[in-house]
Amino acid sequence: MVGRAKGERRRATGSAALVAGLVLGLGACAGGGTSDAGGPASQTSTGRSTTAPSASSTSTSTSDTSSSSTSPSSTGSSSSAPSSSSSSSTSTPSPSATPRDTSLRPGDSGPRVRSLQRSLTRLGYWGGTADGTYGGLTEQAVLALQKQAGLDRDGVAGPRTLRAVADGTRPTVGAGAPDRVEIDLERQLLYVVRDGSVRWAISTSTGSGETYESSYDGLAVAVTPPGTFAVGRVYDGSEVAKLGTLYRPRYFNGGIAVHGAASVPGWPASHGCARVSDPAMDLIWSQDLMPVGSTVVVR
Repeated sequence: MVGRAKGERRRATGSAALVAGLVLGLGACAGGGTSDAGGPASQTSTGRSTTAPSASSTSTSTSDTSSSSTSPSSTGSSSSAPSSSSSSSTSTPSPSATPRDTSLRPGDSGPRVRSLQRSLTRLGYWGGTADGTYGGLTEQAVLALQKQAGLDRDGVAGPRTLRAVADGTRPTVGAGAPDRVEIDLERQLLYVVRDGSVRWAISTSTGSGETYESSYDGLAVAVTPPGTFAVGRVYDGSEVAKLGTLYRPRYFNGGIAVHGAASVPGWPASHGCARVSDPAMDLIWSQDLMPVGSTVVVR
């Protein structure tokens, strides 16, 4: 009995110890809870920390957006820079591409040349047949228009010359005999006038104004004197004259004639005669545009 009582006391003591241990364990959990509860701040802090990631995430997202937005903005800037660069690179060639050369010149051929030839003929600048090839006669017709319009005399149909054609620049003369040939020394043009209007304007080259020496007359000055004259003599062929061979000449002032020549520049270059191209001289003969006795005015 005494042993049993001692055993029961030991059990009771062990039980009490166990209960006390349990109570202490529970107290520790509760204290941990308190600590956690004291740590709600901490938990809240953790919660903030969690929120912070969220904020950080948001912030990061915003920042990325911003950065991305700024960056894209910047990238956009960068993008806009390439765009600008691209634009600039596009605009750089563009200007050089815009002033594309539309000129027509000797040696060219095709529909545009034919159209130019027809326009020149319609306006009154003789250049032969509209065959679509920019040859010597087209060059002479272009020269005639350039002389009339006061443009550079190069025989090339550049932008200003093409504009003069498009504007319908016609050859004109002042009052005078209704039927005549008129030679304009300043413009270097020969006009065939019929019924007071210009039928044809033909490029010519008259006396250069330079001094030259001839075996016949010694020193002389290459001039085409102004005045009103009449055609006196004609020669249907190539005539060997004092100063060279003249193609189908029509003389109107002593030894000064309108005649065909291989070279008819845009400026005064002859010894005194009025040079025109050989085909233009053929035209004058075929249409009898300078009959004997007809009026020639040089001004």
